[in-house]
Amino acid sequence: MPSAPPAAPAASTAAQTPATPLPGNRPPQYPAQALRRGEGGTVRIRVTVDEQGSLSDLQVVEGSGSRLLDRAAVSAVRQWRFRPAMRNGRPVADAVIVPITFNANQ
Repeated sequence: MPSAPPAAPAASTAAQTPATPLPGNRPPQYPAQALRRGEGGTVRIRVTVDEQGSLSDLQVVEGSGSRLLDRAAVSAVRQWRFRPAMRNGRPVADAVIVPITFNANQ
């Protein structure tokens, strides 16, 4: 099943505290066709989060090798909310890498 990062993803060095996905974000659905084929892998998505915690930009920086899995990951992360990065006690826009792992054997 797909999994979202349990801890803070890698962040740019500009923020003191990186943006993090909020609990309760829905994980991506494993595409049935990819599951039947036994496709798995990790999709790394660069997410730019604004000061309010909303996604302002999204880009796949490393695909899983499966277009189906990449699309499922992007579709789910587009709906997510984030805790914004903090610098000097204030929320700031920042970019983080969010890894989404699909494992057909689980």
